[in-house]
Order: sequence, then C-alpha cells, then structure tokens
Amino acid sequence: MNISHELILPNEDIPFKMFIFEGRQGNYRRDRHWHRSVEIFALFEGELTFFINEKEFPLQPGQFMLVNSNEVHSIASPLPNLTIVLQIPLSTFEKYYTDDRFIYFSRSSLNHDGEIMWLLKDMYRTYCEKDTGYEMKVQSQFYMIVYLLVTRCRQLDVSPDVIRSNRNLNRLSRITAYMKEHYDQNLSLTSLAETFGYSPNYLARMFHRYAHTTYKTYLQSLRLEYAHRELSNSDLPIGEIASRHGFASSKSFSHAFREKYGVLPSEYRRLQKG
Repeated sequence: MNISHELILPNEDIPFKMFIFEGRQGNYRRDRHWHRSVEIFALFEGELTFFINEKEFPLQPGQFMLVNSNEVHSIASPLPNLTIVLQIPLSTFEKYYTDDRFIYFSRSSLNHDGEIMWLLKDMYRTYCEKDTGYEMKVQSQFYMIVYLLVTRCRQLDVSPDVIRSNRNLNRLSRITAYMKEHYDQNLSLTSLAETFGYSPNYLARMFHRYAHTTYKTYLQSLRLEYAHRELSNSDLPIGEIASRHGFASSKSFSHAFREKYGVLPSEYRRLQKG
C-alpha cells in the first residue's frame, strides 16, 4: 500500500488546525500517510483504531492518541464517533528540538488523559461559539497542551531507527514547509532545488518516493487550498484570487479548481451563497 504525504494548513484565525474528525459517520478508513505536524485525536464517543509504524492502538472514549511528526499512520473508524483533532505545527516545539532538529513524544507517558481531554473539549467549544476574545482563550489552552506535552511526554532517549526514519522524511517536510511560505511566488523545481542544495532530478525523486506525488502536483494542491479558502471567505474577483495565490491566469485556476472540486470557482461561489 502506498504512503502519502498529507497537506496541513492551520485554521484561518488560529496558528494550528482543529476540527471534528472526518470519519465521524463510521465505515471509514484513512490509509497510511504522514505529515510534519504533531497530531492529537481526542475520542469522546465511539471507537477508533490507529496503526502507527505497523503497531495497532485501539482507542476508547475518554482517551486520546498522539501521532508524532513524520510518523507513518493509518486510522480505522468502523463506527460513528465524536473525535476532536488537533494538529500542531512542528515549529511550535522548535526551542525543544534535539541536536537532530527532532522532537519525539512517548505515548506510554501520556497518563494525564483527563486534563488534555478537558482542554481539547473546552477549546473546541470556545472556538465554535466565537464569543469576544475567543482567540485568546483558545490559544491559551493550546499552549497549555503544548506545555503538558513538552514537560510530561517528551522523550530524549529515542531509538536510532526512529531517528533515521524521521531524518528521511524530515528532509522533504522541511521543503514542503518552505513551499507553504512561498507557494504564491514563481517557485520552480530548479529554484527550490538550488535553495536546498539538491539537483532538480534528486528533488523530484524525493517527492515521488516520500510523498507519492510530483512536485508540480503538490505545489498546485497548495495553491488550490489557499485559493479555495479565500474564494469561500471573500468577495474578491476570481481573477484576483488566482493571481494572489500563484496561478498564471484565472483560466488555469478555474481548470485546476474544477478538476479537484468538480465545479468552476464561479459555480462554487454561487452554491456557497445559495
């Protein structure tokens, strides 16, 4: 089975991503994938089963699962469930990296489930209600979770196999992080390879081997994600949105948008307003 790289963008109004798990209806499986973010799944109802580096971890209500950066994992959700997902950018932990620019959290050390579960539940409730000052309260709870992870769960004695696997994937995840910052510019494969000291052919092979996609496809996915967000949340002309997010023309944007979402940007906006 292939291993894919997941593209993660933070919520628009907070510096991390938080949402209800997309497999909430049950009869769902997310195939093997990896990403740069540290991820927490907090299960409140139903059940989930995680497979991390081929090891099985069943999850019951009141428990959460932590997935480290660059860990290959899959998720089975046979039954309906209520799960809050928190995806934390790896750069949040930068001050606590090891010499390998690496941080690892032990799942066996997570014996404070109740505190983190409560924080996540209240964070999500506050975020949905969006009362005055909600961003400050949500971010204060977010950093409390980060504090608990760093002080209670960080593991300094990590096996060489884990470090080696992380190093292989981390090379590409550093590149994709750079692409997220510069996706709206003229970002060619050649210029990106020069920035990181690789040949274009070698960089293209990295995308194929570790992300199971091409550089061009990944860059277009980035541009589409950001453009889709702005299309949903603004009244800017479609041509301006295309230009702001790195597309050569509104025509190329419309073509890519229809390929991914099944409708033209103008139709999508009309449906959203309807």
